[in-house]
Amino acid sequence: MTEQVDSSSAVSFADPENLVIVGSGPAGLTAALYAGRAGLNPLVIEGMMAGGQLMDTTEVENFPGYPKGIRGPELIEDLRTQALRFSTRIVSDEVTAMDLSGHPKSLTLASGAVIRARAVILATGATARYLGLPSEQKLRGYGVSACAVCDGFFYRDQDVAVIGGGDSALEDALFLTHHARSITVVHRRDSLRASKIMQERALSNPKISFAWNSQILEVLGDPGDSGVTGLRLRDVNTGAERVLPVTGMFVAIGHDPNTLLIREQVELDDAGFIKTRAQTTQTNL
Repeated sequence: MTEQVDSSSAVSFADPENLVIVGSGPAGLTAALYAGRAGLNPLVIEGMMAGGQLMDTTEVENFPGYPKGIRGPELIEDLRTQALRFSTRIVSDEVTAMDLSGHPKSLTLASGAVIRARAVILATGATARYLGLPSEQKLRGYGVSACAVCDGFFYRDQDVAVIGGGDSALEDALFLTHHARSITVVHRRDSLRASKIMQERALSNPKISFAWNSQILEVLGDPGDSGVTGLRLRDVNTGAERVLPVTGMFVAIGHDPNTLLIREQVELDDAGFIKTRAQTTQTNL
């Protein structure tokens, strides 16, 4: 029998739970599927963004079993349905504190609930990385976004920019061709890191152009009705500056791991990702 629970209502947790999985993206739901089939009755804490980054992904073409591709949210729904089939329980809440030092482990949720668990799987994923410019921060939500799928609709027949040179940047640019009048991909180098097929699609699309060897110095505009009006760019080779007139900027330069809650407890690498023992998923704990 499967069920879904919501921590905002009266929920009785086992004390301790056999297994708590923190995160509900593809990694967390896959772990729940295997744990459920093993009879562990796993508990999944969804987190701030149920489904993780796949919820912002348009076409997924490299996941086995979907020869015609599948949209990210649809894939998450399939994974979720499959996990629920095998006695997984899903809590729509967020972990705000963890004590992983003892046995059992202890997790505190935003709702105030405290859960003890014999084992914890950390599948917390990552958060979109921004450039770090003060002007970018000021205009977030006023033309600066890291989610083309979420916000692309608002830029119908407008000129926008996508920042980055990997698969995510080109996927965003291609998605935006369904809404925007033109898309300029701004990249610090003179070549792309994206896969060959993504490069071919972007380079052959008449709506997409490229600002090569370009560094963003400032996002122009004001919060409010005007929002973003352009980007001040500098050529990294010549130092020449110019203004690219756009009304939207979509940042696609990677992600930072969501490991802030555990950084004092679990060993991390220099980038903030969890270190594991060779050939295993075990941490230093």
